[in-house]
This record gives sequence, C-alpha cells and structure tokens, in this order.
Amino acid sequence: MLKKITSELRRMLNDERGAEGLEKILLIGALILPLLGILIFFKDNITEWVSGLWTEVKDDNQGYQQGGDPFQ
Repeated sequence: MLKKITSELRRMLNDERGAEGLEKILLIGALILPLLGILIFFKDNITEWVSGLWTEVKDDNQGYQQGGDPFQ
C-alpha cells in the first residue's frame, strides 16, 4: 500500500500538464496589472486628452460640413 501511495505522489509531482497555461496566465497578469494601475493613476489626464481630441475632431468635421478645407 505504501508503494502505491509513493508511486501516485511521484506521478503527481512529475505531471507538468497545465504548467504552460499557468505560465500564460501569470504573464498576462504581470502585463495587465501594471497597465491597469497606470490607467487608474492617469485617468484624469487621459480623460482630458481624449476629450480635447474629440473636440478637435468635431470642430474639424463641422468646418468641413460648412464648406471648409478638410486638409488645413
């Protein structure tokens, strides 16, 4: 009986199935968590930047609709 338990424990310890998936999850986590932190830290600056770009695009579009030159 002790041999059977020992052989099962060795088999479990030598089993590497799932290790690749775990490595991928850890790698993704190592990349995503810092990016999420940066987005949370700079959210006000990012909001202002996107809002400014959106306003600029809207103004350009309104000028184009009123007959302005789109390439100015």
